Amino acid sequence: MVFDLPLLATASLSAETPAAFENSFLGWLSNSIFVTFLVVGLIVWLVRSCTRKIEVIPSAGQNFLEAVVEGFYGAVEGILGDKMAKKSFGLLASLFIFILISNWFGLIPGVGSIGWGVKDGLFTLKDLEIPLLRPPTADMNMTMALAAVSMTLWFIWTMQATGPVAFIKELFGVKGGMSGPILFLLVPLFLFVGVLEVLSILVRPVSLSLRLYGNIFAGENLLGTMINIGHLFNAPQWLTYVLSCIVPIPFYFMELLVGFLQAMVFTLLIIVYLQLSTTHEEH
Repeated sequence: MVFDLPLLATASLSAETPAAFENSFLGWLSNSIFVTFLVVGLIVWLVRSCTRKIEVIPSAGQNFLEAVVEGFYGAVEGILGDKMAKKSFGLLASLFIFILISNWFGLIPGVGSIGWGVKDGLFTLKDLEIPLLRPPTADMNMTMALAAVSMTLWFIWTMQATGPVAFIKELFGVKGGMSGPILFLLVPLFLFVGVLEVLSILVRPVSLSLRLYGNIFAGENLLGTMINIGHLFNAPQWLTYVLSCIVPIPFYFMELLVGFLQAMVFTLLIIVYLQLSTTHEEH
């Protein structure tokens, strides 16, 4: 095990599995999957702690949880309507909370800077090969899975709300109630627009996953660079340790904001996709 004073290491492109697990039945347990279990366990524990004893006069935990749920549900209902909100609220709330806590988990001291890998017998951050903990949203496998599940449910709910015929008509049909000879001129145009819309739908999982992954991955590397700034300028060891504790502080606050915004953006985009595909008939 390697323990170093800096709080975060520069992230690698892929999740790692400790060498001790590679040839065993735990070969699938990468550091990001391990943290996923921790994050899910933390969420379940917090919710259970707040709702273990429901009271008419709520406790602080119950009051906070009810406020979060009611506020989020009201926002979703205002965009999607009551029927679709009831279907999708569980997914949307779970996405937001899971992504938010996963993003912030990467800012905990020790995440990315405790692990395996020693070079020339020296315990240094730059020699760290396999961190013990890696935030799930800094692993592209997780962000792609979140996007794939979200878009699969988006398609199912859209088919339930509109049906395949109305969905295809909305994609390729001529809008605006046009009739007469001009209709024949507009059909090829709207067919082309429909093809572009299909391509944009197919690209959505990629854009969702890469946006989330890229921001969190970039944030980890930014913090890693700020922590190692003393090494980059070959500063004395004592000054390197001081800089590694002071320089990253403003960037930690920035990453707290980025983590919240990315969780909100991911969730809001799913809401917008549902709104565009399921409520156009009402308007």
